[in-house]
Amino acid sequence: MATRQTDYYKTLGVKRAASEDDIRKAYRRLARKYHPDVNPGDKTAEEKFKEVQEAYDILKDSKKRQMYDQYGFYSPNGPGAGGPDPRSSDFNFSGFDFSQYAGARRGQSRQGGGGAPPPGGGFGDLFSQFFRSAESGREQAKPKAGEDLEYTVDIGFWDAIRGSSVRIDVRRYENCMQCNGLGQVSSGVTVCPECKGQGQVNQTVGAMRFNLTCPRCNGAGQLKNVCPNCAGDGRIANTESVEVRIPPGAQNGSRLRVPRKGNAGAMGADPGDLYIVTRVGEHPLFKREGDDIRIKAPVSPAEAILGAKIEVPTIEGRALLKIPPGTSSGKVFRLRERGVSNPRTKVRGDQFVEVQIVVPAIPDENTKELMREFANLNAEDPRKGLFDQVK
Repeated sequence: MATRQTDYYKTLGVKRAASEDDIRKAYRRLARKYHPDVNPGDKTAEEKFKEVQEAYDILKDSKKRQMYDQYGFYSPNGPGAGGPDPRSSDFNFSGFDFSQYAGARRGQSRQGGGGAPPPGGGFGDLFSQFFRSAESGREQAKPKAGEDLEYTVDIGFWDAIRGSSVRIDVRRYENCMQCNGLGQVSSGVTVCPECKGQGQVNQTVGAMRFNLTCPRCNGAGQLKNVCPNCAGDGRIANTESVEVRIPPGAQNGSRLRVPRKGNAGAMGADPGDLYIVTRVGEHPLFKREGDDIRIKAPVSPAEAILGAKIEVPTIEGRALLKIPPGTSSGKVFRLRERGVSNPRTKVRGDQFVEVQIVVPAIPDENTKELMREFANLNAEDPRKGLFDQVK
């Protein structure tokens, strides 16, 4: 893991006291935003995606997060992670300015650089923490299940109603075929990917900089029996075309699970799952609300006054709707079980029809005279009492 000083909380846009759930939600939001598949050819987005991945890898793990919160970085060979003993011959103080901590033993604090000395007792306590962590030993690598992946796909309105299939390119880690996901081969030597063949790695704590023996190769700069194809990780990145079945009735934001299509697990462990989030397009007439459908249907003044039976469109064709006499514009009628079939409960929603009275243009005097006669016969003021409500 890189040891540069990075504010992982700032990278994910969360507070230092953020819960695991808050960190996970922030990661998913940013991963979708900067994913290379969403930003093809955008190097800035690609780098941002890597930073988000790195930050999440540290903060999602309680042990890594604890070390990062305490020391400002995480590394497998750092304090609290079971790294090499700082008292060994491979431990030196190159690049460290002792004068900055001259007052630390006397309980004096300082400004700038790395802030105040570590809580407790300054310089001496800092090294006691190194010694305690070094004596704890390093955890052995264990099989670890692969991470879940999440992709968003755009589908049309009718594809969501009737169901469809989509094919997406998924960037995922899969088991290395050369070593069957174990990271090791029977023979051979390869350059250590942790120290790039140098045998040492740098660690920084505030203003202190340490050169430590590489924990991956123990200072050799090379690894024996490590798979050269995956550098011992057991996994390689690959893009796979995956066909996903969208069931009828999928909604905007529906989350579909594709088992075992996430990242491969470490050392042969089970892979994670792939989750597909649907983003459904709109329709010019039908407005979907969950499993219900809403439309607006125009009627003539005569149909609204006298009543009528009109045909209205539904997602399955035409349906007959009875308009009672004296219907006002804006009246909503319900057509039961004319909505969308829920893919889980198999229960259909309803369709709601809002009536809108459309007044036609009157081109001839005969029709106008009939309307005047109608107005005289129905002289009631529709705005009666309207101004009384203002008081």
